[in-house]
Formats: sequence, C-alpha cells, structure tokens
Amino acid sequence: MTTADEPGVSIGDVSHSTFAIGSHAHAESHHHTAPKDPTERELLDAVRELRADLARLRSTERTRELDEALADTENEITRTGTAGESRRQRLRELLTDAQSVLTLLASAGTVAGLLGM
Repeated sequence: MTTADEPGVSIGDVSHSTFAIGSHAHAESHHHTAPKDPTERELLDAVRELRADLARLRSTERTRELDEALADTENEITRTGTAGESRRQRLRELLTDAQSVLTLLASAGTVAGLLGM
C-alpha cells in the first residue's frame, strides 16, 4: 500500500539496458552485436562449427590452442560484428600448424577458406 508521501516510480523503455533494484540486487549485461556483413556471419558460423568438431577430438596442446583462438574470434565477432585482421592472421597460423589434425574435419576447410587460405 503506497501513501502520498512515497515517490512514484516510472520505468519506460528498458531495451538494451541493465539495472538492478533492491539492496541485494545484481545486474549483468551481455550485449552482443550480430555481424551485419554476410561474410562475417558465415565466418562466425564456421568458427562455431569447427569448435564443436574440435570438442569431438582427443584434446592436445595444439587443439586447445586452436579452440582458444576460435573462442576469442567468436567473442570478437559477437561483440563487435567483425574479426580483426590480427585475429584472422592468428587463426591462419594455427590452422596451418594444425593441418594434419584438421584435414579430418570439413569444418576446418570452411574456416580456412573464409580466411583466404
């Protein structure tokens, strides 16, 4: 029950906002940018597919390093809408180094092709 002495609260449009109410409230924000460029969307899909395929292989230092770089790339694309050239170059190097393992995976060929290899 409110009284005339209590201030009124009005909440308008809260889209793309983060807030918490109450003494023990906690707010987290996870805003993602969908890639607008079809090539970036395709790269993001291919990166996710390769990560899923890598999870099916026996883990080695090389596959863990590649998975970490793929995760970083996925994060960068979802945050900014694109993967920077240095990120792309790092993936090219790791894909070249892991070529013997990756020849088993069609998804690796897709990512490599999208990186211009």
